[in-house]
Amino acid sequence: MSNSTHTPLANGTTGVRQPFVKGLDGVVAVQTEISLVDGPNSTLVYRGINIHELAERATYEETAYLLLFGKLPNRNELADFNARLVANRWLPAPMYDLLRALPQDTVPMEALRTAVSALSFYDPEIEDISIEATLRKSVRLIAQLPTLCAAYHRIRCHNDPIPPNPRLSHAANTLHMLGLSTDPEFVRAMDVYLILLADHGMNASTFTARVVASTQADLHSAISSAFASLKGPLHGGANEATMRTLLEIGEVDKVDEYVDRAFAQKRKIMGFGHRIYKHGDPRSLHLNRWAEKLGNKVNQPKYYQISLRLAESVLRHRELYPNVDFYSASMLYYLGIPIDLFTPMFACSRIVGWCAHVIEQYNDNVLIRPQSEYIGPLGLHYVPIEER
Repeated sequence: MSNSTHTPLANGTTGVRQPFVKGLDGVVAVQTEISLVDGPNSTLVYRGINIHELAERATYEETAYLLLFGKLPNRNELADFNARLVANRWLPAPMYDLLRALPQDTVPMEALRTAVSALSFYDPEIEDISIEATLRKSVRLIAQLPTLCAAYHRIRCHNDPIPPNPRLSHAANTLHMLGLSTDPEFVRAMDVYLILLADHGMNASTFTARVVASTQADLHSAISSAFASLKGPLHGGANEATMRTLLEIGEVDKVDEYVDRAFAQKRKIMGFGHRIYKHGDPRSLHLNRWAEKLGNKVNQPKYYQISLRLAESVLRHRELYPNVDFYSASMLYYLGIPIDLFTPMFACSRIVGWCAHVIEQYNDNVLIRPQSEYIGPLGLHYVPIEER
């Protein structure tokens, strides 16, 4: 990392150039009231409330309201918010035609990225970026995203989409539209998952959404960009890779051999380590419990047991702890969610955080435009093509 120096800037003036920080590690880009990610203390807070309290006592609907509006709702506010979510679960009819027109092998995250962008065609307030309009659009997107995800999955499996059920909660309706069990324990596990991943500071997808919002682009543009960022395996895709690792290992007594070989070959084991949390991800505590509970419930505890052994084995080699993707992998698998829908489920949770950050960006906007440090050659000249 270079030191700050007085050097010519891009506009030809001279000023203090800030030090280059690879990956912007540790650089504070925004101030936010939405969530606090405290790495040294392994703590995550939404709007002042510790994530442990929300995971143990709240619903996703309450959490979404908290993130969007800055406070927990009272009974009337929650009832109104629930009603608006339920009313907006339906998709415009042309969206089903779009999903059916996609190639059969389209990756779900690509399908959703495209579909979210296309939803902008049918939103009556698409060009209105006022806070009031953006809040209304946020409610629509939060409600529509599980419907999009489930509809695409059903269509690619040559089944008709299952309509939303207005009598079910957000989590229960998500499972219902996927054709999965709405057993109360399954629903609560899904609810806890949605709560735990609803926001997480300035992660890659949230930062991407805020950069796009800072140009005063509309909400759907910002959310589409967040989808593109979430698709990568170093962000949302890690939960899929984790479950494939558990399936590859197959048996508890094969874990140590797998881990030893991975470290010998310097291969990354997905689901471990975190850019911020060095001593454990607080969200993994709740996902661990639910993975164990659901594994026993479906009489298939093996993958949870592999997870436990994997965590112990990795720790023998290096101080790496499970992150949010690790136990969520087996938990989602036990719910019956297809592996390539794990990252879309992440998005169904994080959509509320993305929307809250876009609104916060609009509230006190400045174009996010960092500088770059040129390290290429200087003094070169154009050479005619016949001399090259």
